[in-house]
Amino acid sequence: MISKKLIDLGVLALRQRNSRGNFKPHLSIRFRDNAGELRSFSIDTTRSLGKQPQPDAYLITHAHSDHHGKSAMLSPRAVCTDKTAVALEIRHDKNYAGSMCRLGDEIEIEGVRVRTFPTEHTAGAAAFYWENDVGTRILVTGDVKDASKLPPCDVLITEANYGDPEDPSCHFADDLESMKCALFEGGPVAFGAYEFGKAQRAVELMRDFGYEGAIRMEARTRALTRSMLEDAGELAELDSGGEDEVFVVAPWDLGKLPWNVKKYVLSCRADYPYPVIKISDHLDACGLENMVRKLNPEVTLVYHPGGHRPSKFSKHLNSIGIDSISIDQIGNVLSNEFI
Repeated sequence: MISKKLIDLGVLALRQRNSRGNFKPHLSIRFRDNAGELRSFSIDTTRSLGKQPQPDAYLITHAHSDHHGKSAMLSPRAVCTDKTAVALEIRHDKNYAGSMCRLGDEIEIEGVRVRTFPTEHTAGAAAFYWENDVGTRILVTGDVKDASKLPPCDVLITEANYGDPEDPSCHFADDLESMKCALFEGGPVAFGAYEFGKAQRAVELMRDFGYEGAIRMEARTRALTRSMLEDAGELAELDSGGEDEVFVVAPWDLGKLPWNVKKYVLSCRADYPYPVIKISDHLDACGLENMVRKLNPEVTLVYHPGGHRPSKFSKHLNSIGIDSISIDQIGNVLSNEFI
């Protein structure tokens, strides 16, 4: 059984219930450190109130809201990269209370040596890697755009945002040429992109394409982009002042722009009322499978997102001979007192 294999590897995966009896997001991992002390890391989840026993760390892989840094950032036990901490502070107007590291650093958490690796999902997005007392190599990826710098592991804890191999929408490649054509075809143009992650990727791509003009953004998106990118170029307010303006706004704000602005959404989703240019911050189904094969874990635990895709991806991995379990199959469910 896969669950027994995890135990043999010295890893216990847990789901936690909150005071209302509902599942807290994502999961926690228990293991022993090299000194034999029992440790707990909570992964991309909400913090427990101070009166409750706490894990040794709240690992925050990146600053997207579905990874719950808004809650975990208020704990002194939070751990993330410096860029993720800055993004959390800008997005939520709160002070980050935990510890920070630079992407690529090795840090110590209660005697556990934890290394960080880039996933290229957002600026500052980090995978966390450590070994337990029996030498099991544990890797938590968060969401992944590029797995090329991730290390081999024995227990992989990863995502499945586009992990259903039977869903055609889970197979894609970035359409850089269409975005470049839209940018340079003349006249004002707007790209719909979420304020954190996709907006910064859009700016990076436009600068790589050779566009040197101003890019107009809402104030918080500008603040995030300036903080996340070393050379974002000229970023301006949204007010239009020319015939060849370029805008980056949230997809739902495209309709607020003047009628003569050509509008596109940078996404792999097809449920927008504007033309979609496929630009993703994730690996597709084939990319996720290739990542797992490359990292070669003994067990893959699929913990994100909500819905059926973790189960779909986990079942697919099992069907091709790669031992896997999804978050909905984790039977270790305990209350707030579990620590």
